[in-house]
Amino acid sequence: MLDWLREIRESEWTPVSRPAGIAWLCFYGLFLLYALMSSESFLLIDNVNLVIHEGGHLLFSWGGDTLTLYGGTLLQWLVPFLLAAYFYTQRQTTGFVFSLFFFFENWRYTSFYMADARAQVLPLVGVGGGGDDENMHDFFRIFTQLGVLNHDTQIGAILRAMAWLGMIGVTVWLAWRTFRPESEKYFAAHSG
Repeated sequence: MLDWLREIRESEWTPVSRPAGIAWLCFYGLFLLYALMSSESFLLIDNVNLVIHEGGHLLFSWGGDTLTLYGGTLLQWLVPFLLAAYFYTQRQTTGFVFSLFFFFENWRYTSFYMADARAQVLPLVGVGGGGDDENMHDFFRIFTQLGVLNHDTQIGAILRAMAWLGMIGVTVWLAWRTFRPESEKYFAAHSG
């Protein structure tokens, strides 16, 4: 197992051509601008995150109340993270960046619900029979169980900051991979 991981770590990433890298960087730059302009609201992609989140409650319902409660956020974070892990093992640069970028975007999305745990102003979407416990705010229940409910806005703000750092960091890494001299040399040697 350790040899396999070492072999992956030492293998080269798939090069990104300068035009493709620039196109991807434009996409991420525009997305970050869109997210910044919508800093207090959800993004279009968050509708996908919501479906995965709600599916997580159902998927993990076999594990009892606690796993069902955590299952929404767990699956919502696991899907892009596992995709990023797969692309990492394959050393596929653009797939890795895309998956990791949206892993961090999920943190941004989740941070709004975390910060709303006490206020419960945001509309809730649920699956199931509609009992009071089922439709109660996930993070109200989670933070209450953990004894941190009074810190919901601080926890949400920290996660949101980490989300932004992650999205920007992944974009900077892609820019470095795109504009480093080795990338240009690779495509010059393999063209024609």
